[in-house]
Amino acid sequence: MEHASQEWLAGKHQCENTLGDLVTSAAERLDARSDSLSPAPSSQVPRPRILIYILRRDLRLSDNPLFHQASLLTAKDSSTPKIHNREDSIISALDTPFATHFLPVYVFPAHQVEVSGFLASPEQRSPYPEAKSAVAGVWRTGPHRARFMAEGVWDLKESLEKCDSGLEIRVGMIGEVVQNMLKWYSEGDGDGNGKRADVAGIWMTNEEGAEEKSDEAHVRDVAQQHGVEFKLWDDEKYYIDDRDLPLDHISDLPNVYTTFRKSLEPLISRPRRTVPTPSKLLPLPPDIPPQSQPFKVPTSLTQLEEFLLAPLNNDAGFGLPHPPQWPPNANSAHPFLGGETAGLERLSELINNGIMTRYKATRNGMLGRDFSTKLSAYLAQGMLTARQVHWAMHEFEEGRGPGRETEGYGKGEGDGTYGVRFELLWRDYMRLCVRKFGARMFHPNGIRDYLGIQSKVALVSQADPHEGNTWTKKANVGTAGDLQQAHDKPNSSVSPYSKPASTTETNKMTDSNGAFEIPYRDARRPQPKIFKLLDRCGISGDDPVKTREAFTRWRSGRTGMGLIDASNRELFLTGYTSNRARQNIASYLTSRLGIDWRAGAEWYEFLLTDYDVGNNWGNWQYVAGVGNDPREGRIFNPVKQALDYDPQAEYIRTWVPELRGVRLTKSLEPGEGPGGAKGPGVDRQKLLGVYQPWKLSAWEKEDLGLTALEWVDSPLIKIDFKVGSSRPQGNGAKKNGQGKGQNNEKKRNKGNGAKGRGGRGNWGANGRDSRRQGMEEKVWRNPIQAGEDY
Repeated sequence: MEHASQEWLAGKHQCENTLGDLVTSAAERLDARSDSLSPAPSSQVPRPRILIYILRRDLRLSDNPLFHQASLLTAKDSSTPKIHNREDSIISALDTPFATHFLPVYVFPAHQVEVSGFLASPEQRSPYPEAKSAVAGVWRTGPHRARFMAEGVWDLKESLEKCDSGLEIRVGMIGEVVQNMLKWYSEGDGDGNGKRADVAGIWMTNEEGAEEKSDEAHVRDVAQQHGVEFKLWDDEKYYIDDRDLPLDHISDLPNVYTTFRKSLEPLISRPRRTVPTPSKLLPLPPDIPPQSQPFKVPTSLTQLEEFLLAPLNNDAGFGLPHPPQWPPNANSAHPFLGGETAGLERLSELINNGIMTRYKATRNGMLGRDFSTKLSAYLAQGMLTARQVHWAMHEFEEGRGPGRETEGYGKGEGDGTYGVRFELLWRDYMRLCVRKFGARMFHPNGIRDYLGIQSKVALVSQADPHEGNTWTKKANVGTAGDLQQAHDKPNSSVSPYSKPASTTETNKMTDSNGAFEIPYRDARRPQPKIFKLLDRCGISGDDPVKTREAFTRWRSGRTGMGLIDASNRELFLTGYTSNRARQNIASYLTSRLGIDWRAGAEWYEFLLTDYDVGNNWGNWQYVAGVGNDPREGRIFNPVKQALDYDPQAEYIRTWVPELRGVRLTKSLEPGEGPGGAKGPGVDRQKLLGVYQPWKLSAWEKEDLGLTALEWVDSPLIKIDFKVGSSRPQGNGAKKNGQGKGQNNEKKRNKGNGAKGRGGRGNWGANGRDSRRQGMEEKVWRNPIQAGEDY
């Protein structure tokens, strides 16, 4: 997938403040820094000039613009016209090289990753608070992602060593690590030789997220204090480069994905070319600042994993009285190693084995390693780029490269490869939502309050059902954010609505200050959602003790709902669960249990191998009804979803082994079995005992040893769901199942309303390709939960 640099440059637009801009006036800067660049006395060895690259979620050597630019700095080539005359070159035309040494550094950030395992001595204490979340109080990074990150860091370290470079590993806050390095280089070496080295510059890539922006600002400030050039690059790991987006300002980003997508189609023509992979880089400096106390740096991958996992292993149950145990004969759907090397191998496998081609037909699966691409974890950590995925598919579609024996080779874009691109763009969209909405992405009421009417003063036109007249009033309308503020802060002066006004009531509501208010539906605003909190009573009088108990059972996979329990157990044990399951889990927690969506998002942040800030928090909001879902108020029925997507109950029984003994078969009438022969088949009525074990008969519970299990006899939610005689017909087909449950409207649960509903990604429901109609939302194309599952 490498392409010649000249080919890449031909289509490359120059970004603002490129590195070429940084050195255009090299002579002026060299004069300004005459003391650091002036020739050393002939008796002294010239001081090194070091370029520092701080890595975060850009753990790759290939298609990395920073490593590509750094490769142009090799001492042998830095003075040749072929290099320094290029328009994108950072090489000075003067004799003095921009840098003589290159120092890549990866920092495990102490606020996101628990670093107490790196302490040099058990008697010492970490200067940082535990890296735990604000709402649920769980670890920010769990064992699955910690191991995946460690493998990725070490893989990059080994790749850089093959380029005559290397990678230094540090722990702490990124700004503090940079501060310590600059201070160390500026100090004397103790032999009266002045400072140890000059730092030519500090490079980082831009990341979205409030914490990430804070880190960038800190590093920028530190660099300025030391008079060091700081360059914040736009990372190019996304599907469409920021420079090619049809946006004058981030505020122009559409609030609905479909609008955004349509502005960019055809998607196949959008990605830029990848940049070359370096084969040689400048060497590491002769002297490197040590890790600050009280921490030590690991010397092997095994030791790195040990340091990261040590504090987590001391909390093996993670606050759960009954943590899930690995079921016999269950296999992880995500058995992949971390790192760029493993990611490229997986990408090649997807192409050669036709998994990309079949993606549309298989993406709603739940069991196995190949129903989806499983590239999301590599994309989240920057071990792969979205455009690498695109160009690998493009080569296949054009009939070039490997995969000649695979169906679809050389036949252009198919439904499967289009579907992958569709989801890659979704990842871009969620990232841009973080940029647009900032800290609102973590607000208890999400971004929903900011998508429509944003002012507290609304002009409302309403027809009075009693008088028959139309009236218009100007009213002080409280926002959903005010409402949740009152929920979070019981002493707030804001008076939230305890319930929406009925049609027989007047349209007047008065707050504690006497201001006239309009119900949300009358103001054409989204109905605000009030969630149960884990730490205190909400305005609805919910008991936080019971809320925490329900949250614990949900996390443990002991709710009594088969699909929910199977998915949460799989997630706990493997760090992965499917797109379909994630949507159901989020809907169950937020809409059926009514628990704060942020607690669920934090639990996923802790456990997911493929956690990504924008996709995780954006998609949780979307499913919880406080995000940018164009169809508000939808609630998943996990019984019907299980019937549609786990029709043999194989997935549930894999991860909930207590239910493996439930007998599901019956004898079929002639003509019902394969070839018209009689044979055993699945009894759909018996399936309901797996989907909701409380429906099992007393003798079945006793026979299976389920009578003492709380989640069997006392499920958190019971859904009254009935099935007819017809069998499941596959994804998106019509069903005659019907059910009613808590917070669930009868109309929504009629099986004959399926027509592709229940999840974004069911292209071709009822034989039609919805992408050609531009009707993703109309066929209920829910987002990929946490941005995974290609």
